[in-house]
Amino acid sequence: MKVEDKVSKWAIELQSLAQAGLFYGKDVYDKERYQRIREIAAEMMAERTEFPAEKIAGLFCNDVGYQTPKVDTRAAIFKDGKILLVHEMDGHWSVPGGWCDLDQSPMENTVKEVKEEAGLEVSVRSVIAVQDRDKHNEPPYAYGVVKIFYLCEVLGGSFSPNSETTETRYFAEEEIPNLAEEKCSREQIQMCFQAYRSPDWKTQFD
Repeated sequence: MKVEDKVSKWAIELQSLAQAGLFYGKDVYDKERYQRIREIAAEMMAERTEFPAEKIAGLFCNDVGYQTPKVDTRAAIFKDGKILLVHEMDGHWSVPGGWCDLDQSPMENTVKEVKEEAGLEVSVRSVIAVQDRDKHNEPPYAYGVVKIFYLCEVLGGSFSPNSETTETRYFAEEEIPNLAEEKCSREQIQMCFQAYRSPDWKTQFD
């Protein structure tokens, strides 16, 4: 979803304000107004993107409470100087990871995601970076995302096909294949290599 113009940014802000109003508002008539503002914001986004209004509403107006960023965790795993990537169902590659579950800490979620997508048991060694997704990945989303990259070490396990990935493979830095850029960019892969090679890497953050 492209968010490149002022109107789209205004729509995102209106949706956030309407969501807060729906959650904290007490007056039934005010809530009706906030709901209509939310619908208008979704219609504005639909006009500015290629997505139908129904999909925009599902992505854009599906949360409750005060709007805060979602958390996405990613695991950088290396072997013989190469990074592990998982091959997703759409044909693109990414480092293992995904949305942080409600009952998992970011570190626990990273371990879980690696097990589900790559079949490996890992331990987390350090934090590579904490990033604002929209500063590093395309296309922009209509909601905020905080991405946390961890440097991980394999303890055991092996890959088996699953509902999310079809294979895993280790790649040298100059061999990186077609990536799922919305999840993991080449810049982020290069950052992971730099962290892996640096004994005194300092966590990057936005």
